[in-house]
Amino acid sequence: MMKKILNVLLLTTMVAGHVSAAEKVSLMLDWYLNPDHAPIIVAEQIGAFKDEGLEVHIVPPSDPSLPPRLVAAKKADFAITYQPQLHFFADQGLPLVRIGTLVNTPLNTIITLDKNITSPAGLKGKKIGYSVSGIEEVTLGTMLKNQGLTLSDVTPVNVNFQLSGALLAGQVDAVIGGYRNIEALELQLQGKEPVVFNIEDYGIPAYDELIIVANRDEITEPKIAKFLTALKKGHDYLQAHPEETWQAFAKSHPELNTELNHQAWLKTLPLFASNPGHLDTARYQAYEQFLFDNKLVKHITPVEKYAIEIK
Repeated sequence: MMKKILNVLLLTTMVAGHVSAAEKVSLMLDWYLNPDHAPIIVAEQIGAFKDEGLEVHIVPPSDPSLPPRLVAAKKADFAITYQPQLHFFADQGLPLVRIGTLVNTPLNTIITLDKNITSPAGLKGKKIGYSVSGIEEVTLGTMLKNQGLTLSDVTPVNVNFQLSGALLAGQVDAVIGGYRNIEALELQLQGKEPVVFNIEDYGIPAYDELIIVANRDEITEPKIAKFLTALKKGHDYLQAHPEETWQAFAKSHPELNTELNHQAWLKTLPLFASNPGHLDTARYQAYEQFLFDNKLVKHITPVEKYAIEIK
């Protein structure tokens, strides 16, 4: 009897020890929780992080500019950010390294409601709304150059992140910065027929929209490979069960259960990186050169300084 009790106590201790051994990891999002984060959400749904021995604390930021800087300061383990921003961080010398990719295609577009505009060349003489100076102006200028125009051929208007509103109100003829899987859908749901120009089709080097960064000092930590393994499991399950995973998300977050989010969940499926750990070095080099040529970074930083592939 005593031996049986000791065996039960030993098993209980082992189980408790296994549970307590889960490594706590903080992941700062780039914005509030939304369909762009679906593989992460699904990895949590199916217990993939737990299976890898991780307890992932997902944190929406109070200020979207903070997550990468918190990782740089070692106050968070991982952060979701954007490849274009990563190049700026590298130029500033921040100790950030891309360890994985969430969305491996640009989401940025030019959107207009004017059906007579069939290419960016049709923007000549038009008002173009934008939100972020610098990068969006260079992106717009490059797309116009691709069509034989310059920025002087259009009138840029800062609409302060009110892209859809400015377009619907007729304050501008087109906007740059709207996402193909969000703003374009939002306009459709309001009965409009947006004309969408993907930026990579008009002279902009393709890039990874959403990436995951860690502190350079921690790139050899086992938690990184474990996180990426769980993320791939989340991605694969999401692709196989898109509606099931959406329903689970909608039930867990009723405040986000909208038709726009539902459609965006499905629209974003083909845009997620099927192998989150894979690094396209040539893509990063090309975008770094693009930023340097347009004087948005001061020098060329070697890719290995700010991006790695975890195998």
